[in-house]
Amino acid sequence: MRSTLRPDAVLVQAVIAGALSFSHLHDLAAAAGQDGWKAWAYPISVDLLLVAAWRRLRTLRETGAPTRSAWTWFTVALAASLGANVATAGLLDLTNVPDWLRILVAGWPALAFLGGTLLAHTPAPAAEPSATVVDLVESPAVETAIERGGTAELQPDPEPAPALPAVEPEPVTDPVPAPPAVAVPPALVAHARKVADDHHARTGSPIDTDTLRARLGVPPVMADAISAQLA
Repeated sequence: MRSTLRPDAVLVQAVIAGALSFSHLHDLAAAAGQDGWKAWAYPISVDLLLVAAWRRLRTLRETGAPTRSAWTWFTVALAASLGANVATAGLLDLTNVPDWLRILVAGWPALAFLGGTLLAHTPAPAAEPSATVVDLVESPAVETAIERGGTAELQPDPEPAPALPAVEPEPVTDPVPAPPAVAVPPALVAHARKVADDHHARTGSPIDTDTLRARLGVPPVMADAISAQLA
């Protein structure tokens, strides 16, 4: 299958604008006394700072962090590029460049290095911490379920029922009652299953109840209930 090349007007326009700006920056640097390879390095430095500031600006916008620093360096790089375009349009005598412009051109490498360093090494905003297993276990609803023996669905404390007359209990034939069931939240069971699978993949043997309880940080009664559901 033959592929057809379709020219993109936006891409062509970007290439033309970039080439013209690159040439103007080179001519201005050469006129300010930066000859040879140094004159070619100036447009590269300006364009790299412009791209780095734009990428940092997009990252800060996605995370909702302040974008003032990124906007500052983006404006500095844009002003350097735009200033070179205007200066080489016949408004400035390139054979007699003023001293203040020579100072700006000579000080640009230090300014660009400072901006690039700040943009590259500014720490990214920390993400909000998610709820941990310990927070889930220590929630009031789970603690109430553990104390009461739990049900299949956690519910808030109901209204107290009216008192009933005392009834003599019937003799119990089995002196050892069965331990109450403990309700385990589905999210905790899913997390415990991941821990058990990771333990089995590393050691080659199923995880025991004590290890599971230590990894999850849950009470023994809940660890037994989780182990029963993972079996």
